Amino acid sequence: MNVKALIENRNAKVAQMENLLKTAKAENRLPSEDEKKQFADLEKEVKDIDAAIAMYDKMASMSMKKVPSAPVEMTDAERDRKTFENAIRGIVNTDSPTMPADAKTLIPTTVWNRIISQVIEISPVFSMADRYNITGKLVLPKYDAQNSSIVMQYADEGTTAESGKVVISQIELNGFLARCLAKISKSLINNSNFDIVGFVEAKMAQAIALYFEHEILFGTVGKVEGLTGITSDMTVTTAAATKITSDELMDLQDKVIDNYQGNSIWIMNRETRNAIRKLKDNDGDYLLNRDFTAKWGYTLLGKDVYCSDAMDKMLAGKTTIYYGDLSGLAVKVSEEANMQVLQERYAEEHLLGILAFVEWDAKVADTQKLAKLVMAASKQ
Repeated sequence: MNVKALIENRNAKVAQMENLLKTAKAENRLPSEDEKKQFADLEKEVKDIDAAIAMYDKMASMSMKKVPSAPVEMTDAERDRKTFENAIRGIVNTDSPTMPADAKTLIPTTVWNRIISQVIEISPVFSMADRYNITGKLVLPKYDAQNSSIVMQYADEGTTAESGKVVISQIELNGFLARCLAKISKSLINNSNFDIVGFVEAKMAQAIALYFEHEILFGTVGKVEGLTGITSDMTVTTAAATKITSDELMDLQDKVIDNYQGNSIWIMNRETRNAIRKLKDNDGDYLLNRDFTAKWGYTLLGKDVYCSDAMDKMLAGKTTIYYGDLSGLAVKVSEEANMQVLQERYAEEHLLGILAFVEWDAKVADTQKLAKLVMAASKQ
């Protein structure tokens, strides 16, 4: 019951009390015992209503004096995400509702880390490499197993230890600048209910993953070397330009020493995998097997098979298959990425451009871990 109803009920009961007294007065007599009881009951009900009204008034007064609760403190990740969202939506703060046209900013580290985490999930080639998050040039020592000879022997009395040589070279991972442009509909940006940050992160991660994987597999002359740095002694060349034999696959697998077989995988195109499906060993068993416990559903000679659309088909002179432990590949990605929000450039298309720049490089660091199969240069 609200306060208004309580007051109306109180007034009605007070009127009943007044009528009891008026009746007795009009008849020139004292109130009867029954009238006294009715009056007392009505008086009690009025007092109860007065108490209830007082409670409502007190609560209303307390609500007006209510102390506001302290604002919830945002975590660093939440604050970075909000900063990134404001940059996309063109908001700096409440006093300055718009950003300058084509403003430059730095993608917050936590946002960039989420993008890279998604890249790792999308591209197994990138995820299984030996990754370094560092800005600028990175120099890594490289042990030359072929030209080194560390000697271990029994130490008999009176004999001299034989010395060996250790050859240590180095590889340099540079900072090749790459960029990623995402065009976003302003209708999406203007929709406050749409998770624009999650959308941008997902789209950027997908584009970066495809680019990283392609460059790791085939590189670009004068830029990222990637797996093209696999040495000639770790290369198997097919006898035919468009056909692979079971023996050639076995030879390729045997290029990687047993110490590195544990985490080795096959990388190839889907068409290559389909062609290999028909190959059998000397016992008549298929080399490629459907295995639902495998990472990607197939195993070849006991090892997982990953199919990448970036890999070449079985064509003359093309590198068709990689095999080995991808931890032998070193990949360096800068700790942070620069971002430019292009507010005006695509305005006529009702789009906003988000241009991200990142430094990275990839090279083979351990030549013993990785091998490749190259198709013959011409048909034979």
